Amino acid sequence: MTAMMAYNCISRWSGALGVCAIIAVIRPAHAEPRAVVELFTSQGCSSCPPADQIIGELAKDPSVIALSLPIDYWDYLGWKDTLADKRFSARQKAYSQVRGDRNLYTPQMIVNGSTQVIGSDRAGIEGAIMNTSKADGVMSVPVTMTLSGKLLNVSVAASKEPTVARGEVWICSISKAIPIMIGRGENRGQEVTYYNVVRNLVKVGDWNGSPGNWTVPLENISREGVDAAVVYVQDGNREKPGPMLGAAYTELR
Repeated sequence: MTAMMAYNCISRWSGALGVCAIIAVIRPAHAEPRAVVELFTSQGCSSCPPADQIIGELAKDPSVIALSLPIDYWDYLGWKDTLADKRFSARQKAYSQVRGDRNLYTPQMIVNGSTQVIGSDRAGIEGAIMNTSKADGVMSVPVTMTLSGKLLNVSVAASKEPTVARGEVWICSISKAIPIMIGRGENRGQEVTYYNVVRNLVKVGDWNGSPGNWTVPLENISREGVDAAVVYVQDGNREKPGPMLGAAYTELR
């Protein structure tokens, strides 16, 4: 990011951006996870490949739901990110507004919807997972997905804590691994594999603290290259995202 790089070679951005959405799917998910981690990354960021590798490692941990959300605001630096989505850039900005800062950079990891950490700082990520998991309500709501014919069924259990009474339910369509050969910019000549890349976001509904069930036609969320899905329940809303309350992951192939 040369002149636009901040300390520790982390790429930062303070401009205005847009908002987020995902897709999804199928079979029963793994055991209840302890964390959702979201990596805001870019193919044009020389600081990002180590963080992209860490997401690949975290994706192997069944207790962690790891997501890559490629942003688009570094596209002018010489390489247009082939996976970027302006909605992800907007989601990153929305997190910063909730925190009350303009701390936007790549690679940035948001842990459980509430804590930011440098995406290449593995110890910092583990510390953030541990610290956020102690907060009231965080990842306390059981969530499941099942497939019935051409329908995806999402179930969210009742709240276990009186302070947790509402949230939004979103589905993300995931490509588990996408190798990209980068032809220009700071990562020119490198092939980088991006893991658990969010290909789309779709809001399923609103959860009010009581058990809830939603049915989503698979045709509404399918996309070429998608081979997994994530559903999550998050406090707040798209413009003001809050802590993650529960989530589930399932492979589609």
